[in-house]
Amino acid sequence: MFSFRTTSLEEQLDKALQEGRVGCFCTQNCWDVERGRYMYDIFRERGNLQVIFSPRDTELTPLTNHIEFTREELEGLSAVVVEIQDVGSRYFNYTKDMFRLMDVMKEMKDEAPSLYIVDHINPAGRVVEGTMPSAETEAWVPKVAHRHGLTAGELANLYYHEIGAKYALHVISAMATGSNKQFMPWTIAPASDIPGLFTCDMYSGGGLWNNTNVSPAIGTSRPYEYIGAPYIKSSSIESAPEAEGVLLRPCSFTPSCGRYEGKKCYGYQIMLEPGTEYHSLMHTLQLMRHFKETYPEFKMEEGFEAKLSDQVLLDFINGSVTLEQMREHVKIEEQKWIRKAKKFILYEDQPYRIK
Repeated sequence: MFSFRTTSLEEQLDKALQEGRVGCFCTQNCWDVERGRYMYDIFRERGNLQVIFSPRDTELTPLTNHIEFTREELEGLSAVVVEIQDVGSRYFNYTKDMFRLMDVMKEMKDEAPSLYIVDHINPAGRVVEGTMPSAETEAWVPKVAHRHGLTAGELANLYYHEIGAKYALHVISAMATGSNKQFMPWTIAPASDIPGLFTCDMYSGGGLWNNTNVSPAIGTSRPYEYIGAPYIKSSSIESAPEAEGVLLRPCSFTPSCGRYEGKKCYGYQIMLEPGTEYHSLMHTLQLMRHFKETYPEFKMEEGFEAKLSDQVLLDFINGSVTLEQMREHVKIEEQKWIRKAKKFILYEDQPYRIK
C-alpha cells in the first residue's frame, strides 16, 4: 500500500505513529524550524520512540557518510520514519542506506513495520543528467539516472515498486510544513562533503572522482568544486576541457583528511557563471579523459565501473568513443529516464534535461 500525504507528520493519526513502537531513521536535516525541534522529538514526547538510526559521528565530521542498522533492530517496530536530505545523485550514501532499509524490510515480510518518508525538496532541482545503470552497479542503487531530478519520497516510491515491496509506504509531502518553504534545502548541510549552494550541482559528476586517484577536495571547505592530485601540473595555458558557462581556474589545495591527507594537490576550481545549468557528469567525463590522456599516473580505481555503470561512458573515458557519440548516447538515455520518472512524480514540476 502506498499513500502520498499533504499534512505534516505530527498530524498523522495512524495508530502505528500515535501508539506504536517507532524508529526514526534520520540525519540533521530532520530539524523542524517552525517548532524548534527534531523529527524524533515528536515520538519522544509521546513516549513511543524506540530507536534512532543516524550517522555514527557528529554531522560535519569528515568521512561520516552512512546510517548503520540491523534487521534485529527493526523487529518489533510498528513504524520507521525516514527523514534525510537527498542531494539529487544516485551515489549519495544516506539515500542508498534508505534503499537498504527498504530491502531489509521487504525480507521481513509480514513482520515489517510501516515506512514513512518525510520528504524534502531536491537541492539539485529537477535537472536530469546521465543514464540509468546498464551494467553491474553499486549495491542498493535503483535504475535511475546519475542525476535523477527526484525527491527522496519519489525515489522511495520508485524503489518500492521496483523491488515489489508489500509493506505500507507513506510519503509526507515536502510542502506539508514551513521548513521547506522558509529555508533553501542546502541550509543544513546534507552531509560533511555536501556543504553548500553549488555542491549538489557538482556532485553528479564530481562523485565519480572518489573512485579515482584524483581528489575532489574532500577534506577542504569546497569539495567537488575543486579537483586535483599531487601529480597534476595545472597551468593557465593547459588545454583542460571547459563547458559552456564554466571556467577552470588553476589552483592548489591540501586536504585535511581522506585521500592525499596533508599533501599538496594541484588542479582546478570549477567556477560557474551566474545562471549556468551545469552538466557535471558530461564535463567530468571529459576531464577524466583529458587526465587519462595527459597523465600516466591517472587511475580509475575499485568501484568506479560499478558507480558509472555504463559501457559507452567508460569507453569515452578510454578514448574509443567520440564526444559526439557520447553526447548522443546521454541525450537518448536522459529522455528514457524522464519518461520512466514521470510515473513516480508526486509534485507538479517535472524533471528535464539540459539541452
